[in-house]
Amino acid sequence: MQLTFTTEPFPWHSDKTSWVFVAVPPEDADAIDDATALTGGFGSVKVQVQIGDTSWSTSLFPSKEMETYILPLKKAVRQAEGIEEGKPVEVTVELVHV
Repeated sequence: MQLTFTTEPFPWHSDKTSWVFVAVPPEDADAIDDATALTGGFGSVKVQVQIGDTSWSTSLFPSKEMETYILPLKKAVRQAEGIEEGKPVEVTVELVHV
């Protein structure tokens, strides 16, 4: 299953570090829930991600407070693709079935 959506990166701060994530649109999160019977730790879902010319393997993580999945964006990806917080970015995720 492959999904493409446009979303805005946002910061997520903790005591020790800050991360940048994008949120999966709710209707796509529902489709992911329907397609995944097995998930990883903490309800994570393994995916292959494509943004621009950059692709990598990672996981989507459920966010109870946002009621969707969130995707971490590595600094190297953000730099390579010129991604900035609050500016829309097109993301393609493909579920990886184990």
